[in-house]
Amino acid sequence: MDAQGRGRAEEIDPADQWVLNPDTGDYELRLNHSAGDSDRAPGVSAPRGGSRRAGASREGAGGRRGTSGDGSPRRAEVPRQGGRRAGGSQEASAAAENGAGRRKRKAPKGRRKKALLWTGGVMAFLLVGVSAGGYMLYRHFNGNLSTVDIGDRGNKDVVTANAPLNILVIGTDKRTGEGNEGYGDKGSAGHADTNILFHVSKDRTNATALSIPRDLMTDIPDCKAKQEDGSEKSIPGTEHVRFNTSLGQEGRDPGCTMDTVKQITGLTVDHFMMVDFNAVKELSTAVGGVKICLAHPVKDPDSHLDLPAGERKIQGEQALAFVRTRHSFGNKSDLDRIKIQQQFIGSMIRQMKSDDTLTSPTKLFKLADSATRALTVDSAIGSVPKLTSLAKELTKIDTKNITFVTLPVIDNPDEPTPVTVVLDPVKAPQLLSMMQEDTSLTEVAAQKEAAKTKQDALLKGTKAAAADVRVDVYNGGEVPGGAQQTVTWLQNDKGVLKSTNKANAPAKIAKTTLTYAPNQADQARALAAMMGLPASAMKPGTTDAVGLQAMVLTLGADFKGAGTPITGPTKIDIPKASADKAECAK
Repeated sequence: MDAQGRGRAEEIDPADQWVLNPDTGDYELRLNHSAGDSDRAPGVSAPRGGSRRAGASREGAGGRRGTSGDGSPRRAEVPRQGGRRAGGSQEASAAAENGAGRRKRKAPKGRRKKALLWTGGVMAFLLVGVSAGGYMLYRHFNGNLSTVDIGDRGNKDVVTANAPLNILVIGTDKRTGEGNEGYGDKGSAGHADTNILFHVSKDRTNATALSIPRDLMTDIPDCKAKQEDGSEKSIPGTEHVRFNTSLGQEGRDPGCTMDTVKQITGLTVDHFMMVDFNAVKELSTAVGGVKICLAHPVKDPDSHLDLPAGERKIQGEQALAFVRTRHSFGNKSDLDRIKIQQQFIGSMIRQMKSDDTLTSPTKLFKLADSATRALTVDSAIGSVPKLTSLAKELTKIDTKNITFVTLPVIDNPDEPTPVTVVLDPVKAPQLLSMMQEDTSLTEVAAQKEAAKTKQDALLKGTKAAAADVRVDVYNGGEVPGGAQQTVTWLQNDKGVLKSTNKANAPAKIAKTTLTYAPNQADQARALAAMMGLPASAMKPGTTDAVGLQAMVLTLGADFKGAGTPITGPTKIDIPKASADKAECAK
């Protein structure tokens, strides 16, 4: 619409209506340019002069072509840093036409930060969180989102304060719907093809992005899923099948995938976000391309990826071909494709957080529009304000503290020519224990400070000999026969002969505990070292033990098996990738 109110409002690109207010440093959405500005979005600052059009040009600076009072074509410009009055003076108009006036300055950090506040659920999709607003286009973006009712699963609040946050990102190979035709089996309901459990630490200083291989052989538990007609279907579990069948098959919904992830990892999933093939194409295009690096040329007839070696930006169909190729890198397996996908997501995160994206209202609009159209989420985060709240939590994480890892696996020993994989019996429990204990895979200053607490001091000091450790073991966890397993292991492997199986505890408990008297502290430290007990498990009493009194060890839900540390190691030797570092695909 031009300065006189002529033209069709719906012909104006909403992205072109965001302009920089030089007084506040905020980008402002100016939707209505009539004299009264009656339809301005709530909370939007009024344009100076009221009736003056404040638009953005497709040609570069931000204007749209309209007509002047005499009907001749003209282009309205974004107001300069000093602002314009309605109508403007002849001198101001002449200055604008001659390119005079104050030159537009690069937005300082303060303004860039405010630009971040607009992006809404965009970053929530990739879970790196740029703090967001999105309110001005609430109705538009909110209408883009699709939701799934997952019943009583997950977190009914967006986040729980002072607690870790687990979000499952599912990339489905669904072959139905606009933009998804032509990829594999026509009409397929889709599988859980790409799966990343994004674990955000309790203190929001770090995050671990855990990829779960689609070809992992596992058991899928019983689950209930809402059907398209609104009914609820009870779906029986199945044993020793691929992980990717936890979605789409037999009517399973993302809630069933969440149940399966919890069973494998021991981590409760708060929320899920699901995208399809089209999301990769649209998001990569919205940011103007994603930078990748190839160590060698690639020509894959299956994914149709054809690229020379070196660095370049890819988007659209080419980006989709890159994340789908499984015959171009490494051992040409799905595990190598996971590495490629992790590199792609890391690069997209960096592109999204770049000044080139964050200071461009047009790119921000396209990005938010593409992301919300691409997303299917659980009902608890199924609106722009809720995604905004989630994104604000995630913006606290420094990119250098986001670590990509793949759940450690080995070739399936039951297959003569392995095609599927199973959990690595040593490294998988170690990594999952670290995540359960909220241990960062990166060096975070806050963690170093936590080691100085009074509780941690209970693990420091002299340790009794194994032969002198006396303990009664109760099972309050989920592992059948856990107490006897532990006693057998302690006696045969650790030389703790004075250990006794006391069978089941009076009630189930979440965390393993070791209760002991002050004069048993050396025994407690020795047992804690053997079992990998965290400081939080230590429960010292106030009265000394008398005679042959034993300590009491009660196994909790965190007990995974005899010999497996209750708390994970502080470090683990597995391949990792950082979200802030670019790598060349090999």
